[in-house]
Amino acid sequence: MSNRELIVLGSASQVPTRHRNHNAYFLRWEDEGILFDPGEGTQRQMTYAGLSSRQVTRICITHFHGDHALGLPGIIQRLSLDSAPHPVEVYYPASGQVFYERLRHATPFMDKATIVPRPIAKDGVLARTKGFTLSAAKLEHSIDTFGFRLEEHARVQLDPSRLAAHGLSGPRVGELQRRGVVEVDGRTVRLEEVGEKREGQSFAFIMDTRPCANAARLAEGVDLLVCESTYLDSEREEAHGHFHMTALQAAELARDAKVRRLALTHFSQRYEDTAPFVQEAQVFVSDVVAVRDLDHVEVPKRSRVAQS
Repeated sequence: MSNRELIVLGSASQVPTRHRNHNAYFLRWEDEGILFDPGEGTQRQMTYAGLSSRQVTRICITHFHGDHALGLPGIIQRLSLDSAPHPVEVYYPASGQVFYERLRHATPFMDKATIVPRPIAKDGVLARTKGFTLSAAKLEHSIDTFGFRLEEHARVQLDPSRLAAHGLSGPRVGELQRRGVVEVDGRTVRLEEVGEKREGQSFAFIMDTRPCANAARLAEGVDLLVCESTYLDSEREEAHGHFHMTALQAAELARDAKVRRLALTHFSQRYEDTAPFVQEAQVFVSDVVAVRDLDHVEVPKRSRVAQS
């Protein structure tokens, strides 16, 4: 089981179908579990996927249309029912505060979990942990909508031969990693002198938007892009009118941003077969999947060492 993967809990847009639940996506990233856009039925889909509410550490809401947020009350109440042992931060557009409050307290319940609201008022960093940075940028939809990007911090891959050449071993190596600099026999040795910079993995979540500059910025160079593709390109005009994208437009975005793997989702109920979405996207992107409910999509690993 990968420790960095997307678990698709729902892949439908607007209304669920017999084969696709409303939106919901769980990103497993080491010890973090980030739930994106929980639509109706998310609790049940989590059960099918073998996920517990206690695995959720953050919730990201792109916007407050029902298919992206109506599952939030059930998830919040389940966190209390299951005695979630940690605070859960909820990120959402600040302009939708009234909708957040309605969903947060939709019905009476024993409110025991620590739910931390994090309204988003502008583009920028939302959270910075020891391992990654989570940021958001506004997209182009009919109501305020934000996309998300998670980026692992770059790190230095230590070279044993360089460490030996600088007389470093044992606890001194740990000190160098913690502080970034260490004194050895009167000489200052910096971390970058004994290793190579290695870029971290990255992930972007872009939902309910026309193609726009911020979508490109969020997607730039990510290993896995989860992108809405509500329509096929034969309906490009309709997609534009409804502030959505086609599979071809999602692939153009992925190509221009140099995305490594593209996951298409948020399909209109008019389409039973999603194979044409993959065929359309493969014009520009080779590693592409049209996700199905309960799919696991791994964040591609990085094996090469980046240049400093």
